[in-house]
Amino acid sequence: MVAKRLKTLEDKVAYRIARSKLSVFVREDFEDLAGYDQVGRVLRQLAREEKILKIGYGLYAKARRSSLTGALVPILPLPTLAKEAIERLGLQTYPSRLERDYNAGRTTQVPTGRLIAVNGRISRRIGYDGAYVSYERASG
Repeated sequence: MVAKRLKTLEDKVAYRIARSKLSVFVREDFEDLAGYDQVGRVLRQLAREEKILKIGYGLYAKARRSSLTGALVPILPLPTLAKEAIERLGLQTYPSRLERDYNAGRTTQVPTGRLIAVNGRISRRIGYDGAYVSYERASG
């Protein structure tokens, strides 16, 4: 069986997103297909068509419809997406102070995962629909 020929850049980008094991995408993932601006336009178009979800400046995530609300939600929880996005941007993530305290048994308060320890500076807001992650400087 011969695969359907992908004609437009939007088709090529959507196909690559669907086939990828990654959950977070940046423009550089598609630089072999077209220029920076053109890829940006296609990603914004896919986000408008609700095929992907914008989670930050230049960051997009695979998405699906919620079975409860019908709203567009990412396929993974926000803390997981944020950690993947930060690592895609070249920084390393670590367990936050709250996660370390919980894992060591110093507290019974379960961390939400929305506080992420990072080994460098990051000023990018990562999140969607009013829910964003926060950062703290990694100790160590």
